[in-house]
Amino acid sequence: MGRILFIAFLVVPLTEIYVLIQVGELIGALPTVVLVVFTAVLGAVLIRAQGLATVARMRQSMDRGELPALELLEGACLLAAGALLLTPGFVTDTVGFVLLVPRLRRALIVAVAARGAGPRTPPPGAPGANTPAGPGRVIEGEYRRED
Repeated sequence: MGRILFIAFLVVPLTEIYVLIQVGELIGALPTVVLVVFTAVLGAVLIRAQGLATVARMRQSMDRGELPALELLEGACLLAAGALLLTPGFVTDTVGFVLLVPRLRRALIVAVAARGAGPRTPPPGAPGANTPAGPGRVIEGEYRRED
């Protein structure tokens, strides 16, 4: 994991510098700077709007007594998108704008969740480690809350 982060912290800035130089040669330095600032401002406006909508959906889920798992993950994606959009450069802006598209964001969440989900064996001594149901099985039942 550390090697991947090292490579990312090395490759991403170099890629951004290269793309900024290429765009600067194509359209000029001042328009390039204006375009980078414009994407940051536009991204901030879009992040705010989508963030408020996500918080509203989270509140609705909690009002219904549901766990707002998807909304929390969408919030994390929006946080990452905001960081990417505020980072100067066109490559990070592209990834940030992709995370702002709701369908793509949800598809990414589902793909990551499916990759991370799967049968997991709890560590010895943990609840569910030596139960008849075993890990990953659902036991049906009813409960009643008493205050």
